[in-house]
Formats: sequence, structure tokens, C-alpha cells
Amino acid sequence: MTGVLRQAGAIPYRHSPVGLRVLLITSRGTRRWVIPKGGVEKGFTPAQAAEREAYEEAGLKGILSDVPLGIFTYSKRQRNGGFRSAAVEVYAMRVHKEFKKWPERKERRLKWMTVPEAVELVDEHGMKALLLRLEQIETLNSSILENAAGLL
Repeated sequence: MTGVLRQAGAIPYRHSPVGLRVLLITSRGTRRWVIPKGGVEKGFTPAQAAEREAYEEAGLKGILSDVPLGIFTYSKRQRNGGFRSAAVEVYAMRVHKEFKKWPERKERRLKWMTVPEAVELVDEHGMKALLLRLEQIETLNSSILENAAGLL
């Protein structure tokens, strides 16, 4: 039996006039809504892999969180029809640039949405929890910034 597949991913986010938005993409095979994620290749850190996947799969560049939001596991469908356990180390990524052209643009759909919308669309419970964690962190950060601005 093969061991657990090590992956890294990013939850791309931005703040809009109507609040926090996250970006989901469709997987190539099943067309399910997921986050950009992929294997951690030898010589690369999980953070570097997450940045690469965000660009290749969604055409995004941004700033990754210093610390991962967490890890979720899922069963990855293999080309031979079987499944393999995968553990995904996930980082928050504040998006600064969206490219018009990127490697997998013709293979996936992208959609910006609220966290509650994203939680409804993703299948993996661990991914749902990390989306909610991002929302909690960003809400807290916004409150701290507002309070600090009021003190100036």
C-alpha cells in the first residue's frame, strides 16, 4: 500500500466593499468545487507548492499566511480509478493579482463567493472548517484594525 500523499493548497481571499470573498475552482476530473492544491515536490516547501498551485490552477498571485490555517485529509481519485489518502496543508492567500492567462485556465471554472457559499459547495468537512477559520481570523483582524484606527 502506498503512503499518504502530501499536498499543499491555498484559500485565496480578498476584501470587497461587501465583505470577505474566497475563490473556489473546479477540479479537472469530477468538476467539484475545491481550493487550488497539489503535490509538494522535492526541494519545495508546502508554502511554495501552495503558491505555485494558486497560479497554475487559478491564475493568482498574492501573499501567503506565515502559518498554515491547518490540514485536511481527503480521498484523492487516482487515474487507475482507485483512491489514495491525501493530507493537504492549507495557507490563506491574500490575492494581489489575477492574471488573464494562466496554465489551467481552460480546464477549470473559478468563482469568488462568500465563505458561507463556499462552505455549502465544498464536500470535504476539513476544507469547510478551514474556510470558517479563515473567516474568523479575518473578522478578528478587521476588528483589531478598526479599534486601532479609533485610537489614533
